Amino acid sequence: MLDSLEVSYVTIDLPFRLNHVNCFMAKGEDGWTIIDSGLHNSITYNKWKPIIKNKKVANIIITHYHPDHYGFAGRLQELTGAKVFMTEIDKNTAIRNWGEKNIDSLGENYYKCGIPKETAYEMANNEAGFTPLVTPHPKVDYFLQEDNKFYFGKYEYEVLNAPGHSDGLICLYNKEKSVLFSTDHILPKITPNISYHFHGERNPLEKFLESLHKFKKLEAEFVIPSHGEPFWNANKRIDEIINHHYERLSKILEILVSPRSVYEINNLIFGRNFTSHEMRFAIGETISHLEYLVNRGECTKEMDNGIYIYKI
Repeated sequence: MLDSLEVSYVTIDLPFRLNHVNCFMAKGEDGWTIIDSGLHNSITYNKWKPIIKNKKVANIIITHYHPDHYGFAGRLQELTGAKVFMTEIDKNTAIRNWGEKNIDSLGENYYKCGIPKETAYEMANNEAGFTPLVTPHPKVDYFLQEDNKFYFGKYEYEVLNAPGHSDGLICLYNKEKSVLFSTDHILPKITPNISYHFHGERNPLEKFLESLHKFKKLEAEFVIPSHGEPFWNANKRIDEIINHHYERLSKILEILVSPRSVYEINNLIFGRNFTSHEMRFAIGETISHLEYLVNRGECTKEMDNGIYIYKI
């Protein structure tokens, strides 16, 4: 299917449990367009170097600010002279997220979740450790907005806002062939991480569920994700993801028969040990579900001896 779209895969290895990211390339009238970039490390550099050799790369589209998508964009721009496109929300978040002030406050925020202080600051330092993997930051030439249209390969795609996984994440949709580049919004085997970040959107899970319902109206037939293999029938997978989150919300409400901290709730949900990197995702996901319930009036949050406690 990708061949008929005149689009090429560029799959880049990642040093995580989620061990790859799919980037994409297509040739246009003014040169090549690349979607997403990988981390800024030697593995990514060695992957891109022979691919872009002797090619005129005109445009780089970054679907969202997370390091595996955004990280190499600045270096790739330096190597190619390409223009960079992404949403303004996620560009600003990238600059903020790996700034010193954010890192300084992050450990304290984690501690307020009931996480032991040593673990909380290990998690904050893990976030800080991504700074060299996302710099230099690219110069963004154009901020993407909903309904922007451009050709990628053989067909024209429109930009669709898809908040949740990040506040400014975008997907690309071609109505003619019913093809959706779902980025990290809809994945075939795992559910996208929907985290609360102590800044930006205060109810990311609600935004995510709203955007999934919006995407159901597309009835996209062929889905090309940023992790995993392409698949058919977007709506079937959307329903599975929505049901997963409702099941998790129900489980949390059962847990909240006793008042608990985020850390306690997190451990009861996931029930296993994590690396500092993995714990950041787990805690963020736990908070996003709790804040969704708080906003719906199904539980409350209060501070007790410097720790946030949730209860029904």
